[in-house]
Amino acid sequence: MKLKDIMSTDLEYVSVDDSIFEAACLMRDHNIGLIPVVDQKELVGVVTDRDLVVRGIAERRPNSLEVGKVMSSVLVKGFPDMSIEEAINRMQDAQVRRLPVVDQAGHLVGIVSLGDIALKNPEKQAVSQALQEISETHNPNASNDLQTPPVH
Repeated sequence: MKLKDIMSTDLEYVSVDDSIFEAACLMRDHNIGLIPVVDQKELVGVVTDRDLVVRGIAERRPNSLEVGKVMSSVLVKGFPDMSIEEAINRMQDAQVRRLPVVDQAGHLVGIVSLGDIALKNPEKQAVSQALQEISETHNPNASNDLQTPPVH
């Protein structure tokens, strides 16, 4: 089974110039914790609920701040023809629960989550192992480390 068989394709996304308020409203309205950031269909980053809190609210930044200032730009991505096993390994290594899926041109075509994999993959043990490794103590060398200088 490939990512194209299980990925979500009905996506919400923002641009780098959209405000963090707009991103937060999309998260609330669609009950999601990650929104891809695109520039002319090309994936340039992602913004998570954690990005909004740690890089936005905790730094006392205004709601009008551009998403580009808080997004994660070190991306871990998958491809439509990638195997589920390879995606699980990539997610484990980066300690992420969601994987944007891009085509060869870098255009966003979907997102796959551990939940998608768990629901549609008969290899439940691999998903359980992935979740355990992803949920371990944060490794700053694995995912996009949140190193933002304090704003006073």
